[in-house]
Parts: sequence; C-alpha cells; structure tokens
Amino acid sequence: MRKLVVTAFVTADGVMQAPGGPDEDRDGGFAHGGWAVPFIGERVLELMLEFTRGAGALLLGRKTYEEFAATWPLADDPFGNLMNGLPKFVASRTLTEVGWRNCTLLRGDAAGAVAELKRGDGGDIQVHGSSDLVQTLLAHDLVDEFQLLVFPVVIGSGKRLFGSGAGPGALELTHTERLPRGGLLQRYRRAGGLECGAMGPETGNW
Repeated sequence: MRKLVVTAFVTADGVMQAPGGPDEDRDGGFAHGGWAVPFIGERVLELMLEFTRGAGALLLGRKTYEEFAATWPLADDPFGNLMNGLPKFVASRTLTEVGWRNCTLLRGDAAGAVAELKRGDGGDIQVHGSSDLVQTLLAHDLVDEFQLLVFPVVIGSGKRLFGSGAGPGALELTHTERLPRGGLLQRYRRAGGLECGAMGPETGNW
C-alpha cells in the first residue's frame, strides 16, 4: 500500500492558494499570489529537493500540472531533472492529453483513481500544490501524511488546505523545524479519529 503525502506552502491562517507567483491561481479574485516568495531561501529549496527525492511519483491537479509543465521541462538542474524523471499522474476532468514526460492522465473519478494507485506498488505518492485536488483527497480520506511549510503571514481569504469537506480527525506531529526566514516545517501523519473532552477544575484539566 502506497502512502499519499500532501506537500504544501501554507499561511498562518491556512491559505495555500498561489504561493509562488501573481498569476499562479487567481480563482475567486485572489490578489495575493506570490506571498511565499519572501520566505523561500536556501533551506526551503533544500527541503523541496529532499521531499521530491523521497517520492515514488507525483500526483497533480490540472492547474498545477499546467504550471509545472510550462516550467520544468526547460530546466537543466538537479531539481528539474528529478521532476522530469519522476512518474507523474494528473487528475483532470477537462484535459484530454498530457505532454510532459512520464505523465499519465487520470480521467473521470479522481478519488477512485487515486485509491487504485495507492493499492499498487511503488514509493510514496506526493501531491505538490493542487489545492482543489487536495480537497477531494481529504473528503475521501486518502491523505496519509502532510509536509507543510507554514509561513508567518495572514491573508484572510483564499483556498485553504483544510476546507469544509476535510472532516474531523487527529494528526500526529512527527517533525518540526524552524526555517531561517521565519517559516516552520511541520510534518504530520494521520492518527485516527478526533477525541474530545472537557476542561475545568472538576476534570483535572485546568
């Protein structure tokens, strides 16, 4: 069984939309594209290379695929070579073909196709960006781990990592690292259902 790992840049209030540039994703009139750029230094680039080296395949939504496919095939560096060489699966209801090397188009029901991928052999399947696809994966309980780079900004609107369909559940923090420009790496894995309780002097939780 393959693990599915979501890797995302996230604001302190949970927004993951368009971290890398003004035109990355303007859905909903989003006007803050590129908000993560001031925090992306050498250590963040090292981490992204480390994460991607640990992937057996990438899973991308249509918008992220189009952004990546316009950039990485032209790159001639260690990260570009890695991105181009990895198997890539693209979940889309609108694309009819994918031209980037080592890409496979997943047509129709994305949740069912991803569940089938997870049952196969191979290393971890990593999702980079792809905020709309992430909501589908969360709604169908398909995400096993999260690699989050959280940056100290608040935007107040935009697509959030955990939308209304995510559902209740517990996470276990497996690693944390303070980043040089003020961000924080947080790694989580799923840890069962949500547990609730009560606070107060009579309960001992005070």
